[in-house]
Amino acid sequence: MTPSPELRTLPRLLAPILGVLLVSCASYPERTAVAMGAFREGHLEKALEEFRDADTVGSRFLAGAESGTVALVAGRWEEALADFERAAAVSRALEDRTLADPASLGETLLTWTLNDAQRTYRGEGFERVYLHCGMALSYLALGKLDDVYVEARRANRLLEAEEVLYEKKYEAGGFGHLISALAYELLGEYGDAYIDYQRMVEKGVGVEVAGPALVRLAERLGRSQDFERYGREYGEETPSPDAARVVVLAGIGLGPEKVEGKLVLPTEDGVLSFSGVSYLDFPQSVSGLRVRVGEATSTTSVVEDVSKVARENLEDRQLWAFARTVVRGIAKRKLTQRLEKKYGDTGRLVGDLFSILSERADLRCWRTLPNTWQATWLFVEPGIHAYSLEALGGQSQDLGSFELEPGETLIILARTVEGRLYAHVLGGRPIGATP
Repeated sequence: MTPSPELRTLPRLLAPILGVLLVSCASYPERTAVAMGAFREGHLEKALEEFRDADTVGSRFLAGAESGTVALVAGRWEEALADFERAAAVSRALEDRTLADPASLGETLLTWTLNDAQRTYRGEGFERVYLHCGMALSYLALGKLDDVYVEARRANRLLEAEEVLYEKKYEAGGFGHLISALAYELLGEYGDAYIDYQRMVEKGVGVEVAGPALVRLAERLGRSQDFERYGREYGEETPSPDAARVVVLAGIGLGPEKVEGKLVLPTEDGVLSFSGVSYLDFPQSVSGLRVRVGEATSTTSVVEDVSKVARENLEDRQLWAFARTVVRGIAKRKLTQRLEKKYGDTGRLVGDLFSILSERADLRCWRTLPNTWQATWLFVEPGIHAYSLEALGGQSQDLGSFELEPGETLIILARTVEGRLYAHVLGGRPIGATP
């Protein structure tokens, strides 16, 4: 019996269905499961190896961002910077257009594709902001303070562009301003540092850190009215001019991840398939860090809530995402109608399968970002002190003894992943260390 023309064309019609299924069968969480598992379990070398494989990760931006974060946690500053720069190269043209004209980002968000996961991933708006914060931290660890300022400033300008586009103010930017202010203080440019701290207070982010800093710098800069005003709000006690300072900058926990939501609506003319994403938060075992220097202690406070910023940024993009999925759904239904007209029920079946299988939500996101950025500092007498750091709800570390000169700053870069604590000391003179 000779098969009908419709049946003879069935293999050819099914080919794109199988192609779509093979290309999109593995979501980003599935592609990076091994890398993320190694990161969670403390196998940083394995995590670096996996995340640096852009073919496995499926995104050059995320390969650089994820591996840069792991290298930063491991204290491999040059590698972290190189990884972050690879990610930045992917998004640089988009960033430049966004800074010149924030409305151009909206045009990019409306770009049509077969499904969102097929788009070249250049990072969500808030991820591009944090990418430059990561670069700023790398430069800080390398002692390149002028470059710290450049990256922190770019991070804050990108955030402001997002706010212009979405006509809202995020409770964000605290970490970028804090890194910038710290770099200015280390360079002795206290007036510029003062401006960054003021912006933190104005935005309501990291006020526990920025408020007392304004009191201290207002006194140093001779701004008596500001000193009185901020002193009433944050206390008038300031350190002695000879005091040394210990600063903790920390990423705490793991940020949220994207999960897919899908809706399939049967119609007389073919199915309409829609997809969308939301963020899933993880339980956080560590709430913050406590640093101990001799007998003095201080606990970190939240400077920026990454999870909150991610959810708000996603909500602001939902209109563009919905527009894309509606356009795709209508276009695919029209394709189904043409197939049905030409090939009958076989064409209808193929068109419906194509619409359902090809509509996939984009679950790509920067998985190694922390849940919050936190910070604290305390002023101590110059000299030799023993240092330790405790993750509240996790591990503790004795960092050793260090000698600080009058007015010197020692920085501790830290990160918690699950209950694990990673800490790196910058500055000071180690006591008892092997030459």
